[in-house]
Amino acid sequence: MGRILTEKDVEAAVKGGSVYAAGGGGWADHGRMLGTAAVRAGKPELVSVDELDANDWVATAAAIGAPAGTTKWEMQGVDYVNAVRLLEKELGEKLSGLMVGQNGKSSTLNGWLPSAILGTKVVDAVGDIRAHPTGDMGSIGLAASPEPMIQTAVGGNREEGRYIELVTRGATAKVSPILRTASDMSGGFIASCRNPVRASYVKSHAALGGISMALALGEAIIAAEAKGGSAIIDAICKTTGGSILVEGEITAKDVVYTKEAFDIGTVTLGRGDKASTLHVMNEYMAVDDAGGARIATFPDVITTLSPEGEPLSVGQLHVGMRIHVLHVPMSIIPLSASVLDPSVYPPVEKAMGIELARYALAGR
Repeated sequence: MGRILTEKDVEAAVKGGSVYAAGGGGWADHGRMLGTAAVRAGKPELVSVDELDANDWVATAAAIGAPAGTTKWEMQGVDYVNAVRLLEKELGEKLSGLMVGQNGKSSTLNGWLPSAILGTKVVDAVGDIRAHPTGDMGSIGLAASPEPMIQTAVGGNREEGRYIELVTRGATAKVSPILRTASDMSGGFIASCRNPVRASYVKSHAALGGISMALALGEAIIAAEAKGGSAIIDAICKTTGGSILVEGEITAKDVVYTKEAFDIGTVTLGRGDKASTLHVMNEYMAVDDAGGARIATFPDVITTLSPEGEPLSVGQLHVGMRIHVLHVPMSIIPLSASVLDPSVYPPVEKAMGIELARYALAGR
């Protein structure tokens, strides 16, 4: 049976989602706003994909952009609801459920408010357990498909006249950049609903159980909070099955915001033969040791934690800070079709100037 999401689940979703945000994944306050509005407006219900009919329509609720605090974005809860309404109107049929493209500080909760207001179920499936920079990486295998898909986007800074409503139809890889451009024009962050597919497709292509994984992690973090930072870090490692890959002081940060709404660059920890480099494209995508050897690569979970156990986004990092880098290998998490799709890697590798696919798809 489904699980009605309540007030106490909001904080668990934000805290667990913040770890899986892998340095990106939006804003915790935005997540709290979405979750709190949802549980007060109605009864959002989390269901497994098996509770839906195989032919039911499921779409992805997403937030698009890279609001590292550098832009004047504005996104209201109603924008997520209206993005769903626009998609249903274009589709000509009702959606039964919403999944999300990734976990994150707010993205874990993207489907909750439409569920409370429109009655769509929150499907316990994600396009990726962790956060990632491109929509294609959470598109559950649709990135290379020539099949025309519907994508909508709603939101923007009202005061500056940047509010946009957009409905687009076309191959996912062709229309995803349009939504990114809309995000940038709206102020850097926009709500979207996209890629309606049948529940049977979600069942065979998504990372199943991704929302309940974030909730369980958040519950473990909350339970450890009274015991302090190292207890929280231990609880995160135990619950995720991960470990602390490296820890040390940030000695350099070289990350820039691009017009494509990406934050790209590197963060260096430690010095000399003890140094390691975190490669960033909105999220942490790879870690190299001092000799340049790769020690972690997307879709592994890579997250920076403060000594107090707080997950830190790329925007919060500064030189002189001490951090712990959590690593959860891809071998122990559910993987979706999209993170195993070779076509999603070249644009990211080109933007970052590093190899990813060779490591991510090794042995596939």
